[in-house]
Amino acid sequence: MPQSKWGVIYCPKTASHRASHRWRKIYRTLRSEGIAFDHTVSDSRGAVERLAAMMTRAGYPTIIIVGGDAALNEALNGIISASNETGQKRPALGIIPNGYGNDFARYWGFEERHYKESIRALMLHRRRKVDVGRVRIHTNQGIETRYFLNCTNVGLAATLIQLRKKTRSFFGLTTLSYLTSALVLLFKRLRYPMRFSLNNEKVEHDEMTVCVGSCTGYGQTPSAVPYNGALDVTAVSHTRLLSLFNGLWLLFTGRFLTHESVKVWRTRQIKFTQTSGAIISLDGKIIHGHVETLEIDILPEEVDFLIK
Repeated sequence: MPQSKWGVIYCPKTASHRASHRWRKIYRTLRSEGIAFDHTVSDSRGAVERLAAMMTRAGYPTIIIVGGDAALNEALNGIISASNETGQKRPALGIIPNGYGNDFARYWGFEERHYKESIRALMLHRRRKVDVGRVRIHTNQGIETRYFLNCTNVGLAATLIQLRKKTRSFFGLTTLSYLTSALVLLFKRLRYPMRFSLNNEKVEHDEMTVCVGSCTGYGQTPSAVPYNGALDVTAVSHTRLLSLFNGLWLLFTGRFLTHESVKVWRTRQIKFTQTSGAIISLDGKIIHGHVETLEIDILPEEVDFLIK
């Protein structure tokens, strides 16, 4: 295998003809640009992690994900687990956005509709060492360690992701799916008694959602950057309905942190000792099972990411 060859993992949004047509266009562009690559298609949950681990063990110096945040998260976990296991050098990780959530890609200026521009930028092989969030998840089955690039959500935001997937399968339209999910949550008025500690401070309060971000966190940690060796934490407490509508407006207009029910911290680690059954997601990927405690810290400059 040439040392310059890419390993490309395609993660289709759906099994539709439109999705396969988009992949054909991306494939043709990769070929026309003279890029040496091997490719494979993810066809099931968890497949991206397995495929990225296999490519890491095989010695590919670059792994490119054609997918969204959840697929990028699986690839990250596959790369780290395989490299930790074998002691091999980690490949550089890149993204051609093709998902319902492309938050981390968008931070670096990669847009889904401009796939040709993304490919040409990746060809320059400009690397940036980025931080990786590490999560130790304690359940009644034991301890599992997972990693993230963008954020970990506990509570409402993670529930929104789960509902969005369900409503998207019913409605088929992404925007309508988001709006429907948000309306469902407004009427649910979710509230979770939480306990967590950070920076020698202990917090015990009813929260709607907590976001721990190494990057922008889907707008919830807008000041976070993935290369400063720190995590931004945003907690939103239970609030009145009219105030909640105002909070959503501030979120969509980029002024979220000014809301009266929002508290923010910057830290290197945070430990949750009570989440009250709140749904948890890493980079948009739902964590299944009953979580007893959750420990999150940051690994500075842990992986090479291809940027514009």
